Amino acid sequence: MRTLIRSFKHSLPKPSASWLVPLVASLYVVLIILLPALVVVAGAFAKGLEPFLANLHSEDLLSSVRMTLLMTAIAVPANTVFGLAAATAIARRQFPGKALLLSVIDLPFSISPVVVGLMLVLLYSPTNGLLGGVVDGFGWKIIFSWPGMVLATIIVTFPFMAREVIPLLEEEGWDQEEAARTLGASNWQVFWKVTLPSVRWAVVYGLILTTARALGEFGAVAVVSGNIAGQTQTLPLFVEDAYKQYDTELAYGAALILGGVGIVSLLLKLFVEQLLGGRREDEPMT
Repeated sequence: MRTLIRSFKHSLPKPSASWLVPLVASLYVVLIILLPALVVVAGAFAKGLEPFLANLHSEDLLSSVRMTLLMTAIAVPANTVFGLAAATAIARRQFPGKALLLSVIDLPFSISPVVVGLMLVLLYSPTNGLLGGVVDGFGWKIIFSWPGMVLATIIVTFPFMAREVIPLLEEEGWDQEEAARTLGASNWQVFWKVTLPSVRWAVVYGLILTTARALGEFGAVAVVSGNIAGQTQTLPLFVEDAYKQYDTELAYGAALILGGVGIVSLLLKLFVEQLLGGRREDEPMT
């Protein structure tokens, strides 16, 4: 049946469009995205390949890469666990405050990352933060240190996993899960052997988006980090700092690394979308 429907759709005549519409869209993409990207590539290799490779051995650059990877390595697993838990609760349970939880999950989409960083400063600052005295009493340092940077990254990236998994869980239904429970499976067995495999590609998709966002976060991290070279400087902060110091080749080289990560994330995203699309087309219709 699904094959017949797809064949019928392909046989329908495609609506014609004016040549002006794709031309305007193509020009917009070239001017807004491709042209600035080409400028970065040209700037990175302005003095040749050898200076570009030499810039990649900068100790401050390597330190910023390590700090970025550290934050990503903590934020992505944390948001994966939270996203799966929140998605399962929202899609499978009815509880007071469900709508509020959904709104809180979407909150980082609607507020500026700079505001997120400011909130953390107002909360954990050792001088006038609401919890600054408690944190200082334990001897912890959150603001202008990597824990605050990790918290900022977690906050700005935590909606992606939940928002990718929730729609698929709602679409899948819970018939298979109920059947597994009827056969004597525990809640953990149902989750690992029924729920998680059914949404595995949505989880991978959420992981890609969360990782890409964590690697490129700037605003919230800039507020809480102090931007100390070699200590609390991430790769996006390093790009800005190198450019301000008129070390443009080094800034362009670091920006090219970020751009390469973005391209890899985009390719993985397209790959997962193709898998999801093929999976849904191959499913039998009821």
